[in-house]
Amino acid sequence: MRKKIFLFNKPLRGARLRLMITAGVLAGMMLTGCGKTEEPPQPEPSAEKIEEQPTPEPEPTLTGFPTISEREAVDGKMQSYLTGEWKDEKVVTRRPIAVMIPNNSPAMPQYGISKASIIYEAPVEGRITRLMAVFEDFDDLDRIGPVRSSRDYFVYVAMGYEAIYCNWGLARPYVEELINRDTVQNISAAVEGIYNPAHEAFARVSRPGYATEFTGYLVIDGMLEAAERLSYDWEYDDAYVPPFTFAGDDVRAEDNYEDAQDATMIYPGGSEGNKGGYGAYNPYFEYNSEDKLYYRYQNGEEQIDELDESQLTVSNVVFQYCHGEVRDDHDYLAFGVHGEGDAIVFTGGKVIKGTWERYDGDATPAKFFDEDGEEIIFNQGKTWVCNIWEEYGEFVEYK
Repeated sequence: MRKKIFLFNKPLRGARLRLMITAGVLAGMMLTGCGKTEEPPQPEPSAEKIEEQPTPEPEPTLTGFPTISEREAVDGKMQSYLTGEWKDEKVVTRRPIAVMIPNNSPAMPQYGISKASIIYEAPVEGRITRLMAVFEDFDDLDRIGPVRSSRDYFVYVAMGYEAIYCNWGLARPYVEELINRDTVQNISAAVEGIYNPAHEAFARVSRPGYATEFTGYLVIDGMLEAAERLSYDWEYDDAYVPPFTFAGDDVRAEDNYEDAQDATMIYPGGSEGNKGGYGAYNPYFEYNSEDKLYYRYQNGEEQIDELDESQLTVSNVVFQYCHGEVRDDHDYLAFGVHGEGDAIVFTGGKVIKGTWERYDGDATPAKFFDEDGEEIIFNQGKTWVCNIWEEYGEFVEYK
């Protein structure tokens, strides 16, 4: 394994475009955490006959295994940067949104979350977890939520995806300066500490029996209006780096890892209570070998989407081990999401151990490598990334 390097001594290589900040600011800001929460057409198709284009052949990696490399449009479709799946070109080439969503039992169920391409989960104060759902397919949704407040390590992860960051509330001592920078494009509810709020993007939804903080939702039409008013650019920049390398069409990633350990049950916080964030509700994933998906459970129940009552499923699960610290007497946390650390990728029922690296600044994502130093190949489909508090990594289980 590579030596772990955390935020406070992260070297920078190759500053990038719109989202970058200076190395001096990074050195002082990277290991930051959280603070006190403040809540409150497609154009008409042409009748002209379009010449059929051939489907691009997957390109082999250095090891010879077929993966998706360059994206090409074929009959108005492209392979997603976030899932590898074929989708409408306008969806694939549009920057995603990253929405903060509570994950504690009093907020359940969440609405629209099954449509996310990536779900990023990390511990927050109170030793529970919070989710950041990254959506590229949101045109058919009316709303997403409930929406909760920001923590700065989530902001840094969203920046790596070049996502427009959506939140209701913020941890002011640790997030206010960051989220109001010109380099962070955000859609934020109107609360103290937000200098340019997007009031049109949020609304309360009647949920009898729920606390007020679990009734605020992101309204898609309003979000689009806010993005236009704020003059946000929906196109990825020229130096965009996709977060994952996906297996090519008609192949399975696990075929590249035949000698890897098998595991069908995955527990990011183990199966007993602990203070590492995941121990509060003991979430786990169960692999189904028939449809080759990981099914999410939490607090002894299926975790479902209120939109259609479907259970949350993904094709890949990632454990990204990050150094964590308690920042103050309120138990607000900080995590090192730059540098490098250990990682485990679960895909196709296999366990691929390795490392993650993120050295090229805020506008690039973490990349995942196996023990031979080769980039890990993911199966096409959705991915769930669990930020594992390294100091509680001993509780992780899989079998």
